[in-house]
Parts: sequence; C-alpha cells; structure tokens
Amino acid sequence: MNFRGIVVGDPFTFENNEEGFARLLQWINKLKNLKGLYSSIVGMEPTGHYWINLSKWLYEQNIEAVTVNPHLVKRNKENRDNTQSKSDKKDALVIADMVKNGYYSFISPTSETFEKLRVLMANRDMTVKRLVSAVNQINRWVDIVFPHILTTFS
Repeated sequence: MNFRGIVVGDPFTFENNEEGFARLLQWINKLKNLKGLYSSIVGMEPTGHYWINLSKWLYEQNIEAVTVNPHLVKRNKENRDNTQSKSDKKDALVIADMVKNGYYSFISPTSETFEKLRVLMANRDMTVKRLVSAVNQINRWVDIVFPHILTTFS
C-alpha cells in the first residue's frame, strides 16, 4: 500500500526462513521500482513467534520494520469492508492501512540476554498459570467430594 492508501501489489506469501525473507525483499524492491517508490516500511502483528525472525532479518537488511497492536487490527477489520470476516489478505490490508496512518510501534533490537530473559519470563508466567489452575481444580474437587472438610478440620 502506498502513502495514499492505494494497493500497489498483489498478496505475497513466503516461508519464515532466510530464503523466504530474501524473496520478500526481492518483491518489495520490484514493487518499489515498478511504482516509482523510494522507501518502504514493513508492518506486522507481533502475535505468536513468527514475526521475531523476520524483524531481526529486516533490521540486518536496514529495512524499517514496525509492529501494530493486534487488538487494534481486530477492531479495524470492520472498517475495511463492514464485516468481521478474517483472511490473511484482509489482515495485511488492515495492517498496511494502520502503518500508513501512523498507528505502529518501532521494533528495537534486543540483546541475546534480554531475549533469553523474555523467554524465561513467558515460561514462568505459563507455569504460574498452570499451578494456579491445578490448585483451583484440587480445591474444587475437595469441596465437591468433602464439602464439610474445612468445618471438620482446621
């Protein structure tokens, strides 16, 4: 999408690996040459883990990469065609439109230590949630099977 909101290229899919990223860069450069564009910015949703490798690779190639808020993408889908339908093409158009309008955050490169810490924190959060869920399940079953246990034993 160009700065006026006009779609300048057909949808393009690529693998989440070095070869796929190189194909993406070729596609971007081809569109820039074909449409007489001078710069580019790649917008993406930071959901899951797929965006991380791409953002690092783009940074190494001196390509500006930004993220958009997934909740705003979900809310802005209806603005595109007045429906809540979901498709990769529609998501890409919504993300491009948000980037065009400046609703994005810059991706700052992080050290390997910071990335390991982020993974560790995510794993800790997941483990704590599982622990709380298990404790709640045990309490539920004790309350069902032995409803008077707390009044009988202190």
